Amino acid sequence: MTIREELLDELLAGRDPASVMRHDGLLGDLKKALLNRLMASEFDLHMSEEVASGKIGNHRNGATRKRVLTDDGHVEVTIPRDRAARFDPVLIGKYQRRLPGFDDKVISLYARGMSTREIQGHLQEIYGAEVSPQLISTVTDAVSAEVSEWQSRPLDPMYPVVFFDAIRVKVRDEGMVRNKAVYLALAITPDGRKVVLGLWIEQTEGAKFWLRMLNELRNRGLTDILIAVVDGLKGFPEAIAAAYPKAQVQTCIVHLIRNSLSYVSWSDRREVVAALKPIYTAPTEKAALEALDAFETGPWGKKYPTIAPAWRRQWEQVIPFFVFPAEVRKIIYTTNAIESLNSKIRSAVRSRGHFPTDEAATKLLYLVLRGVSKDWKMPQREWTAAKTQFAVLFGERFTGE
Repeated sequence: MTIREELLDELLAGRDPASVMRHDGLLGDLKKALLNRLMASEFDLHMSEEVASGKIGNHRNGATRKRVLTDDGHVEVTIPRDRAARFDPVLIGKYQRRLPGFDDKVISLYARGMSTREIQGHLQEIYGAEVSPQLISTVTDAVSAEVSEWQSRPLDPMYPVVFFDAIRVKVRDEGMVRNKAVYLALAITPDGRKVVLGLWIEQTEGAKFWLRMLNELRNRGLTDILIAVVDGLKGFPEAIAAAYPKAQVQTCIVHLIRNSLSYVSWSDRREVVAALKPIYTAPTEKAALEALDAFETGPWGKKYPTIAPAWRRQWEQVIPFFVFPAEVRKIIYTTNAIESLNSKIRSAVRSRGHFPTDEAATKLLYLVLRGVSKDWKMPQREWTAAKTQFAVLFGERFTGE
């Protein structure tokens, strides 16, 4: 619909241009007028239906004013009343004090890592909306039910690749702020979509916790994982073998390189990465072992003697990598999805300091995941090539035939 120039001139006449876009300017007035017009139309429809249904004797009975929160501030709306008190408006319900856009705004700010008090200040400063911290908490607490439903939703029976990773968050527990691990399971579906299967918060790492996490995935319908990529946590491969005996456990090469660099000074890191590259790009396991031997006896291996033994300790979970063709190796090695995810989570967590409870941490992390996972897919060209290789390597486990 095109608005006539004459109407725009009439609306803008005598107004300060700087105030037009403010919540208390022209746009605010238009929103108020539109809401009142819609409420009046809804009431007119209600009264006509009363007459059509034979409910005579019901009449208009004045109106009440209600102050509601929208996504850009307060608006005063006139709510018509009928004498029989049968008018139940749909646009703004009887007990509704805020429009859906307001809740979405608050949740969006919360997902960006803003605290309750920061959101309160932001709404006051930008929109002139005075809201209590309790209201903001009520809005964000509504996400908890959504989190519970998401965490228990049914899963597909098979995922070709599942990355298991962990980040650290600070949570207040028993009067102390503790450093807890948040575990994420990021899967790639047979059609190339990326999906987070769940998140779990635990104070200590251990095989019993990991097995409980994996059994939860089984109980939700996930019966087969073709390749499980882990970050070298001790006991994790054994837990995966217990829950998914057919899964091929693969140490994440990116994590292995990163752990190697923790021993290296900043000035040497680029050269050390270049020296390690022949190991994980080798065409075969034998060639990779020869490259590792060469690194260990070379100048960087001698300067940093802890790196080669660290690779050897993980070697049983490294060598499956060399069985796969280049297309599958690229999917396993390129963990951009989970690295990008972790980056956004850390950004949201960093501004919070610590969380009061595990539930508060879970709520924020879920909102971050929900925001970044929209339209999340592997590059089509990469996945098409890898999919063919998965069908050859894993047969009916991948194709389902």
